[in-house]
Amino acid sequence: MSSLRFKVVDEAFNRKADPVELPDESAEKFYGKYVFNRQKMFEYLPAKTFAILSDAIDNKKPLPREVADSVAEGMRRWATDNGARHYTHWFQPLTETTAEKHDSFIEHDGKGGVVENFNGKLLVQQEPDASSFPNGGIRNTFEARGYSAWDISSPAFILGNTLCIPTIFISYTGESLDYKTPLLRALNSVDQAATAVARYFDPEVNHVRAYLGWEQEYFLVDEALYSARPDLMLTGRTLMGHESAKNQQLEDHYFGAIPSRVEAFMLDLENECHKLGIPAKTRHNEVAPNQFELAPIFEECNLANDHNQLLMSIMGEVARRHHFRVLLHEKPFAGINGSGKHNNWSLGTDTGELLFAPGRTAAENLRFITFVVNVMAAVHRHNALLKASIMSATNAHRLGANEAPPAIISIFTGSQLAEILDKIENSTNAELTDLSSREGLKLDVSQIPEITLDNTDRNRTSPFAFTGNRFEFRAVGSSANCGAAMIALNAAVAEQLMDFKEKIDARMKKGEELNQAVITEVRELIRSCKAIHFDGNGYSEEWRVEAAKRGLDCETSVPLIFDAYQRRESVEMFRRTGVFTDVELAARNEVKWEMYTKKVQIEARVLGDLAINHVIPVATRYQSILLDNISKIRDIFNPSRAEELSSTEVDSVEKLAEHMRVIRQEVARMVDARRVANRLNGEREKAIAYHDNVVPSMDVIRYHIDKLELMVDNEMWPLPKYRELLFIR
Repeated sequence: MSSLRFKVVDEAFNRKADPVELPDESAEKFYGKYVFNRQKMFEYLPAKTFAILSDAIDNKKPLPREVADSVAEGMRRWATDNGARHYTHWFQPLTETTAEKHDSFIEHDGKGGVVENFNGKLLVQQEPDASSFPNGGIRNTFEARGYSAWDISSPAFILGNTLCIPTIFISYTGESLDYKTPLLRALNSVDQAATAVARYFDPEVNHVRAYLGWEQEYFLVDEALYSARPDLMLTGRTLMGHESAKNQQLEDHYFGAIPSRVEAFMLDLENECHKLGIPAKTRHNEVAPNQFELAPIFEECNLANDHNQLLMSIMGEVARRHHFRVLLHEKPFAGINGSGKHNNWSLGTDTGELLFAPGRTAAENLRFITFVVNVMAAVHRHNALLKASIMSATNAHRLGANEAPPAIISIFTGSQLAEILDKIENSTNAELTDLSSREGLKLDVSQIPEITLDNTDRNRTSPFAFTGNRFEFRAVGSSANCGAAMIALNAAVAEQLMDFKEKIDARMKKGEELNQAVITEVRELIRSCKAIHFDGNGYSEEWRVEAAKRGLDCETSVPLIFDAYQRRESVEMFRRTGVFTDVELAARNEVKWEMYTKKVQIEARVLGDLAINHVIPVATRYQSILLDNISKIRDIFNPSRAEELSSTEVDSVEKLAEHMRVIRQEVARMVDARRVANRLNGEREKAIAYHDNVVPSMDVIRYHIDKLELMVDNEMWPLPKYRELLFIR
């Protein structure tokens, strides 16, 4: 074994779990310790300030500027009491990560010293450099000014010794340059549209909130092995590596006993989550070796998204304490499951009702059917856009492989809900009566009694599944900002509900009774969006053919998938819901194409370097050993015997030479393809060129390197192999 590989593998396999210092108190005692939540607000703010701020948060009102100074002072006192000496506006630029610029609380006191101070102006607004973040051409390099502005609906928190204030991030000219701004717009739009429809069934509803429960999948790799793999360090995935003889085929890792080192990491991570108000609840082994999952309790969508972004940040810090590295890439290892971030999404009223849950009265069940069918119609109408919202250079490796959903958006409902939809579609109102199932389900035109639905079966091949009282958007990638998918989904549903309300109001103006109007429109929606409903095997080739016949978007090229954002229906939808202006939308697509190109470009450079400077030299040395052995055999034995004894080595030498020839050839071709692509002007054209001309060479190079890995002497191979990366205990 090569000396470096031997050293790091030995170090990894002999590492023991580090002890974790458990808090002396139960989680409920220290939960939210470092969050400026209602309890801390009540303690540190004047009563009048607390009342105004609470009212602004609860009722989505603007906070009066004169109150900001009082809030800032109370927030500073709480922060310094808990060891913070700096503050930052914490925002989510279009980099899929978070950003922060730290400032201390100190100001000159006019006497040669300093005092700690934090006023409302500093709390409410800062000026990060808008040209240094992805902006799609909205800001020139010399036009640097941008603004971050406080999001009062997401509580401030302390990370390390810094007070972090969740903010939006916009350009000097007002365009959004982040995920939070359009997400808040989308949530506001779906609130208004869903509230208007919900009031048909309950006039007491004043607000509808979107809820999100994400399920974060990830891999853990020992830090020593990680450091010995330049591809993991620089791209987050293995660009080469033959699959292990044993991977996940025995299905023995899923829900298995958690290794002690991993459990120590998980416990430490949960403690950090709870201190920061992240309601981490579930942990378990995932399907692939060294793959795991963390899931929280559902929260309001904006806060849940902030918490997921915060989690991904602190995961890395906690992992290092346990000599691990977290891999959030969607497909870090070929041949085994990739990682997703299932977005469980639902809508609920301020009266405490979940809109996707069947109820116990006729009105509740009619409301349930109404909202479920409108979501289906929205997903059908914008299935290409929803696919674009979760697509990336990294997620493209995952979709359609090893239990990940395919790159075709469809909705799984389960047999029970499907039965209801079929009955409504195929019956007249007079015929719609007494539909029963084993749970006693009944449906009537004027009175819809209790519907008891289980959580339905779970179709792992469905990218968008109804799972009892929510929809699970399973296609979201593990490294993604949930905001991208939630922006598109909530905006699409808001538009659909707006249209639905307009049609219901028009019918009622003509004298039609409410329930009659709702049932009639729901029936029309079921018929019009039937193509999106699919409960079968999304992996089958038959489904791909059928999906195309149904008119669903079946595009697989990532750069072309992004075109969905620029379709007329998408532009009009975002404009109508107030989520994106035309300028913002065009700029985001420029960022998406540019980000795709850069990620593939980095991978191609790393792969070329590893192939030429790591793999080829080792294969050449091994080839020389074989040639030397062949020469010695021919010196000792007679020609016929020598030919017989050396035939295997000769065959190996020929295969080694051919693999190396193809690798050199494809690396040269890949470099040339990059040069040609880099000279193109448009970001879209450049991304397409990288997808069409660079990625194929990378696949060929990997194939031949993986073949060499099986041939070259194990002790000579320079990089840790899959069997060493994936089975650390």
